[in-house]
Amino acid sequence: MTSEQLKIRKARARKIVATLKKLFPKASIALTYRTNWELLVAVELSAQCTDKKVNEVTKELFKKYWKLDDYVHAKQSEFEQDIRATGFYRNKARNILAAAKIVKEKFHGKIPRTMEEILTIPGVARKTANVVLGNAYGVVEGIAVDTHVRRLALKLGLTDHDDPVKIERDLMEIFPKKDWFKLTYWLIEYGRHVCPARPHDCINHPLTKIYPPAANIWPKH
Repeated sequence: MTSEQLKIRKARARKIVATLKKLFPKASIALTYRTNWELLVAVELSAQCTDKKVNEVTKELFKKYWKLDDYVHAKQSEFEQDIRATGFYRNKARNILAAAKIVKEKFHGKIPRTMEEILTIPGVARKTANVVLGNAYGVVEGIAVDTHVRRLALKLGLTDHDDPVKIERDLMEIFPKKDWFKLTYWLIEYGRHVCPARPHDCINHPLTKIYPPAANIWPKH
């Protein structure tokens, strides 16, 4: 990103934030959980799955597996079936049950508070880390780039990259840190309720009016 691009994108970002704040003043995480550990489980389950489906699955899962030790002692084959509806259930089960052991043994049963430490937990990359740290502790070290954030960042001309890590880096340059945490949830709400992924006429959408080329930009999933 050139210095001129950065300047232009920062100006666009200010207008985008002002609009999103008005549209979705109460935007927040849609996953349901009781504890920081359950938050981590729910976020890991949400990969390639809707929050609605995850909440349906965890409603029963969190009754059956009440505390961390229940995951530590769980049978993988049984746990796989308990989360099957979220997709990629074998990999998710392996990661979550391995995470439970590490959280218990290495972190004394507590989800760590730093990016460096939380990234050592199985199944946790930057997106999950940002969501968990932000919601659990108010620790904001980056921007969670989910499918909505990725798609809208490309659509709104805020990045030239397709890789979530590079997109996050660009967004962190463009948006002030005070907006990083909420930006994810504003864009998720916008993607769900205003501008979905399938091609449609969005020329009159609020953010398209800020960046008119967006009307013809449809990033691939």
